[in-house]
Amino acid sequence: MLALLFPGQGSQEVGMGRDAWLASDAARSIFEVADATLGFPLSRLCFEGPEEELRRTEMQQPAILTTSIAILRALEEVTPIAPAFLAGHSLGEYSALVAAGSLDFESAVGLVHARGRFMQEAVPEGRGAMTAIVGCGPEEVLAACQAAEDASGGVVAPANFNTPSQIVISGDAAAVELAGNEARRRGAKRAIPLAVSAPFHCSLMEPAAEKLAGELGRVCFSDARIPVVTNVEARPNNDGSRIAELLRRQVTAPVRFTESVQCLAKLGVTRLLEIGPGRVLSGLVARIDRGFERLGASTMSDVADVAAALSE
Repeated sequence: MLALLFPGQGSQEVGMGRDAWLASDAARSIFEVADATLGFPLSRLCFEGPEEELRRTEMQQPAILTTSIAILRALEEVTPIAPAFLAGHSLGEYSALVAAGSLDFESAVGLVHARGRFMQEAVPEGRGAMTAIVGCGPEEVLAACQAAEDASGGVVAPANFNTPSQIVISGDAAAVELAGNEARRRGAKRAIPLAVSAPFHCSLMEPAAEKLAGELGRVCFSDARIPVVTNVEARPNNDGSRIAELLRRQVTAPVRFTESVQCLAKLGVTRLLEIGPGRVLSGLVARIDRGFERLGASTMSDVADVAAALSE
């Protein structure tokens, strides 16, 4: 049984999607729609950079979404794909919803552009931080965050449950630093500060969630043709009436990626195909459950290899 995974922020690279644009009419159409919808050449930013601009949250989010859907459409041109489930990491959930037929691409690219801007604006630059805690379980990380909040009066909480032993924390910079030190005291091997522009997936993002709710309210979500395992609940949803609220909650809630992958395994999924730039999610899956067959499509060469694998 097959499931598709779609990446989130941090997977971008200059040049992504260019070979799909050159080789696939369907992929080229996706980039053209993105450019027209946003009113600027997002395709050129994906293909040529500059890298500093591509790293900006409000540009990075629509760029990754567009590249992911372009590669999906290029793959669909050459082979039938019949996934049983879909999932995405944070931003990647929007790609999953497009693939599920719940959200049209034009609406999705506009939403994530706004989402990125709202998230960037929610916290003054320098106030927030994110740190990856490695070699420590969820209970210890939660306890470290609570201790840091008690000591500092600031906000810090788990933001991404990426693997059983890699959890990203987010919040006020001083509280995040304290929580990282406390996690090391509790047995973590490393606490690695991340080069991010804002403290995502914590309560400091509530202003962004409120603004995004207004945008979500103007979009029509359909029931999913293929269930999407959501970040907030880590279980499948195909009810279109629930999607807007789940996406609003996603902005401040942690990404439950470990539980989502475990959910897919329990549902009988044996093969995972990551579609979009990079291989970040495939690497995380390998540290969660090595029982999956892992495939990836980020270039047209990959598309050919995946098409061959799916046809076997």
